[in-house]
Amino acid sequence: MHFDLIDLRLYLNILEAGNITAGAARSHLSLAAASARIRAMEASLGIDFLERGRRGVRPTAAGKALAQHARTLLLYAEHLQQDLAEYAKGIKGQVRLLCNTTALSEYLPELLADFLHSHPQVDIELQELPSQRITHALRQGAADLGIVSDAVDTQGLMTRPFRDDPLVLVMPQDHPLSLQPNPSFNDTLVHDYVGLASHSALAVYLEEQALHLGRRMQLRIRAEGFDAQLRMVARGAGLALVPLAALQRNRHLPLQSRPLSEAWARRRLLLCARDFATLPLYAQGLCAALLPP
Repeated sequence: MHFDLIDLRLYLNILEAGNITAGAARSHLSLAAASARIRAMEASLGIDFLERGRRGVRPTAAGKALAQHARTLLLYAEHLQQDLAEYAKGIKGQVRLLCNTTALSEYLPELLADFLHSHPQVDIELQELPSQRITHALRQGAADLGIVSDAVDTQGLMTRPFRDDPLVLVMPQDHPLSLQPNPSFNDTLVHDYVGLASHSALAVYLEEQALHLGRRMQLRIRAEGFDAQLRMVARGAGLALVPLAALQRNRHLPLQSRPLSEAWARRRLLLCARDFATLPLYAQGLCAALLPP
């Protein structure tokens, strides 16, 4: 078997594009050169990796296995290049960090700013996603690090505790639920809510919890961020479920708060990676900066 990195990148580009012509263009190869490389890969093992059809190509069972290993090998090759780049003046590294809503808004801004200030040769690509999509991306090698809720399955990943992140129910001071010491999420679903923007990872998570109960959240309005959400709740617009950290930061607002009885609301945030030990050196440095002392 004689595959090089150009072969592997070409193969993944073909799968993503759905045909050899477009995959060759993405790889900056001619169609003839790309076709010859794919035929040589298949001939070296006597296995077809692609099923050809009039509408394009799709991977065979062997081709799917090849794609998985190709992503891993290219990721390691990228990490190797990035680690060596640390010894070359002026070449910058980049860490790909995925996180959920709470981590992005409540915990990361100062931590990331301090890290960037002290590591001028490192950039951070930061994206907010639901926790389940983050773990999937990490398993596929599409990111270096992720911060997720402990409610999701992290099998196949390494994890370290990041922060305790309980969700609390907040309401106007005269709300009927203020008479209940431990309301359930189901109890709240007969009342109006002030939600987060629909693209927010936490908004998606809470709406999924309601659907598990066969219910829907009664959203009167969506707010961009916890601060706006809590200010609307304080003025009587409805209920909200927010991280305790966001409530503590807005303790000056006239609000009532209650813990939820559901276990999923008493969550922790976890820092995740496929393997912390194989991360580039500067990504390991970011891990050290993010974890509590």
